[in-house]
Amino acid sequence: MIDENSTREEVLEAVKQDSCNLVYFGNDNHKNDKEIVIEAVKNIGYLLVYASNELKNDKDVVLVAVRNCGVALKFASDNLKNDKEVVLVATSQDPYALQFASNKFRDDKEIVLQSIKQDGYVLRYASDNIRDDKVVVLEAVRRDGASLLYASSRFKCDKKVVLEAVKEDGFALEFASDNLRDDKEVVLEAVRQNGVSLEFASDKLRNDKELVLEAIEIDAWAAYYSPELLKNDSEVFLKAIRIGNETISPFSTDKIRTHKKFMLLFNESKRS
Repeated sequence: MIDENSTREEVLEAVKQDSCNLVYFGNDNHKNDKEIVIEAVKNIGYLLVYASNELKNDKDVVLVAVRNCGVALKFASDNLKNDKEVVLVATSQDPYALQFASNKFRDDKEIVLQSIKQDGYVLRYASDNIRDDKVVVLEAVRRDGASLLYASSRFKCDKKVVLEAVKEDGFALEFASDNLRDDKEVVLEAVRQNGVSLEFASDKLRNDKELVLEAIEIDAWAAYYSPELLKNDSEVFLKAIRIGNETISPFSTDKIRTHKKFMLLFNESKRS
């Protein structure tokens, strides 16, 4: 039976059997014992949180931990968060480890790109300088369009960047400049990826029939964001019904349901 009075060898053997035994039975001496802590973190890197401050500053220990769990970098010393080898290993294992790297490496293009190639959304943890780098931002939005949110303001006005973002995720249109949300080419790409992204188009384009029909083709609920066309245009209304394979009620207003013309068209569409 292992307890606080167990010998070092007994605790080491227990940790080899179950890394969590470092937490259950390890005392301060054990948590400052390099061999015991390495046994623990090689299987559960996050247990670095229980290591002594001395071992959190030991490169051998921290490298073992971040190879297993990149975000264990959170518990490394500031000195090792500023060590390029450690940060590269951590971000290779988990790109979200970037958030725990020193400011120096959040401003390091090589490290940030390595992380972004795994998950574009980690652009949020890059420095302002890197978020203003077009190569980095393009890589990010091609991986995750929503990362446009974290790009510098000038790229939210950059048509090439925004087009790449909305091709990956139509909802990225939300983060584009007002000017590009009023650009038909950009909005068409967005609704082709996700019809409901019509929500973020300009008022003018939300009432552009060609664009609205394109959006409805992808998702009938896009019609919800063009109430005037839905209310007044039979083609838009009927396409929303056909594509959605729904009853009339989710899309229509009371005015439509009581409009003889629309009801006749709706009934005809059901028979066809």
